[in-house]
Amino acid sequence: MVIVVLSSCPAGLRGDVTKWLVEISAGVFVGNLSARIRELLWERIDESSATGQALMIWSTNNEQGFDYRVKDHKWEPVDLDGVTLMRRPAAQSGYGNTTLKAGWSKARAMRNAQKFGNKRKST
Repeated sequence: MVIVVLSSCPAGLRGDVTKWLVEISAGVFVGNLSARIRELLWERIDESSATGQALMIWSTNNEQGFDYRVKDHKWEPVDLDGVTLMRRPAAQSGYGNTTLKAGWSKARAMRNAQKFGNKRKST
């Protein structure tokens, strides 16, 4: 079983890949190929997709049960003790780069004010 995902690639490449695989959704192709044809198809995708991204996944006899190749993808494959995982790039700005401030949060300060404000003794 082979799965190919193409994004931002020329239309001619998508038409070329449909010679061997079935397009089940926009840019997603599925089929059964031999290892030789799979390698030749990847070379063709690599040469033709100068501007886009490509991902090929195929079933194999390893711990994960599959293997994959990527081209011009933001995430990079990393091998960890025989298991290949995808590493996300570090966040440039926003949620991941916040620094913690010392002290109570605004919500906790409001709860403390309500909690201790109601316990006054009336005279």
